[in-house]
Amino acid sequence: MSNLITLKLENQKVTIEGGELVGYIVSGHEFMHQKGNPGWRSVDTEMFPIIGPTNKADFKVKTPKGDAIQDQHGLLREMSYVLFENSESKAVFVKKYQANKEVVNSKYPTKSTAEKLSWPYDFEFKKTFELKDNELVITITISGEEGMPFMLGYHPAFILHTKSPIISIGNKNISIDEVMAVGSRALHVPNVSKISLKDKQELQITTEGFEHFMLWTEVPNMVCIEPITFYPYAVKQKDLAEGFMHLRNKPSHFKVLLKPM
Repeated sequence: MSNLITLKLENQKVTIEGGELVGYIVSGHEFMHQKGNPGWRSVDTEMFPIIGPTNKADFKVKTPKGDAIQDQHGLLREMSYVLFENSESKAVFVKKYQANKEVVNSKYPTKSTAEKLSWPYDFEFKKTFELKDNELVITITISGEEGMPFMLGYHPAFILHTKSPIISIGNKNISIDEVMAVGSRALHVPNVSKISLKDKQELQITTEGFEHFMLWTEVPNMVCIEPITFYPYAVKQKDLAEGFMHLRNKPSHFKVLLKPM
């Protein structure tokens, strides 16, 4: 049985594979990076409950309940989504985690010395895709123990169709060469909630709840435009906990809106 789900609304088509956004086509134009193309093996993922690398901190992140073992970008990416709800234009996926449950790290042993990852809090992570009038809305809802520390990043990759696309933030333009020059640390774009990717077709990316972006690519045919709650390279890895926000007594909601212009 295929785990591909297709959403449609008017001239828009979304393809989702196991909770991962692998296609967003509008009037025949594909906006998402395609698996198998140079650059990255995925098309989207989430960074949670941390963002950034941890290898220089012995894979340990400080929490109010003691050190947690986390690899780069957190353990959520090692878990599988379960389809919770599905209609013609909407799909909801969920991941549930039980405190202190060990999760196998797929990077071990070739890219990491941390064999298993864990987090000292229960949480539920819900990811909703919904097509609306000329836009795709991605909503992330996090619920769990009040006071749980976390960071959140959304990591989508967009295909580039031309040789000189521009990333536009207000009156500032950033080239793909500038993003590539920063390397693995990713280019920090602070205190911004709206970015436009100007390529063969323009795509506007608007966020709610994230505060910042970081930009990453190592190839000229794709770029990751990543909403984040915290830029991890602002601190030493041992001090990563400085970037935490905390769950309140109600779910936290974050949104990313992809709107062709």
